[in-house]
Amino acid sequence: MKKIYNISILILALSLASCGEDFLSPDPISAVGAAGYFTTEGQLETGVINIYDGMQGVNTTGNNSNRAVQLEFYLSEMRSDNTRTKSSEGEAAQFENFTIEPSNGIIADYYRSMYAIIFKANTVLENLGVGGSSAGQFEGEAKFARAYAYFQLVRLYGDVPLIDAIVGPLETEKQFTRVSTDQIYNLIVSDLGTAAANLDNTYKTRASKAAAQALLAKVHLTLGNYSEARSLCESVVGSGFALEANFKDVFYNEGNNEVIFAIGYKADDANDSQNFSAEWLNAVGRTTGVNYPTDEAVAALDASGGNRAAYSYRVDKLQPIHHQVVKYLPDGDESLGIAATSGNPTLAGNDFIVLRYADVLLMHAEAILAGGAQTNDAAALSSYNAVRARAGIAESQLITKEDLLNERRVELAFENQRLFDLIRFGVAQNVLSEFATNNGFAFSATDLLLPIPDGEIGLSNGVLTQNPGY
Repeated sequence: MKKIYNISILILALSLASCGEDFLSPDPISAVGAAGYFTTEGQLETGVINIYDGMQGVNTTGNNSNRAVQLEFYLSEMRSDNTRTKSSEGEAAQFENFTIEPSNGIIADYYRSMYAIIFKANTVLENLGVGGSSAGQFEGEAKFARAYAYFQLVRLYGDVPLIDAIVGPLETEKQFTRVSTDQIYNLIVSDLGTAAANLDNTYKTRASKAAAQALLAKVHLTLGNYSEARSLCESVVGSGFALEANFKDVFYNEGNNEVIFAIGYKADDANDSQNFSAEWLNAVGRTTGVNYPTDEAVAALDASGGNRAAYSYRVDKLQPIHHQVVKYLPDGDESLGIAATSGNPTLAGNDFIVLRYADVLLMHAEAILAGGAQTNDAAALSSYNAVRARAGIAESQLITKEDLLNERRVELAFENQRLFDLIRFGVAQNVLSEFATNNGFAFSATDLLLPIPDGEIGLSNGVLTQNPGY
């Protein structure tokens, strides 16, 4: 559950990024703006807490609400071969059948949410002078958050505007000019390097040294910098984390030894809870069910998931022809020994895990594979087999690229990793084309990037350009 709570009155003075259509230079909603508010170390820490509040997102089903990570499954899992909607209706269905429109409210909300996080981080970074002895820590946390938001944006939307400082309302070129992914990645790598240098491993729902290293390892894998990724993974491996003996405990024993960084939530609290896990269910959430496992994902888990399958999906109790995601169940499941996490599932307290140790072990094997077809390297096998052993699966003496991709699929199912893995492994075009054909969808290479929200293009007066294919 969430370890970081809102400081409500102070946060009102800081939540500027959630108001107005132009979220990069929003209109003040309080007489106390950032320039006048930050005068002490304690006040600057409220600004840091506000960054994590932005990561949490707002618990609502309405668009244009900065829902942040609570929307992420649409843009990642449902654009892969892992999940779908139950009813194939509305804006949600655009993700499963690769027909996303630039007017889609979900992509606009997520885009805006990531820039809201960036704005909050930039606000802290511009006020480090009052941070006292904690200035280095606050800088590390803010830069971790900014790098996290940009890493999501650049992988989902491609070239995006680079905002590395507070911008004024008239700085439209800065706000809306898309820059190359290389420039975005340069900032991400720099920010995560600073975060890793400035932080320790005190927290799991705030940025830490290991979180920065693990995220930077994933960035380097994305860029093809395998030796850098390997070194970072090995640093995390030596930092005291461990696989949970029971796969279920990863998700239902929060703050456990496997969690490196999670976005924290507090049950039965309108301000600090989440509803995404309820929306995955039928007759519990406020939708008809989204993020349902595909037949292909179920087949992969049945074949290779081992004891992970039971804690990854289950049969929909109301309609047995469908399957539901088990990870993060808010209403419990007696047959699986999972207790309800909140009195009201739409006010769920399940933390969302962004980085965990099993992911790092598999990234370590990936870094050693280094884009090759296979490896029998002892260090790679040690990391790879540790994850498989926990699942009750026999050790392997050889790792192929296909084996590793499949292992990531069944270990990290429904954790918003699949699409990015397919792209990073260079097989997204083939896998998703075959998946689309088998399910009556039409997929093309341009579908690997989301459209830039048309509302943002309108605000830019033509400065912001659209991605190909939209």
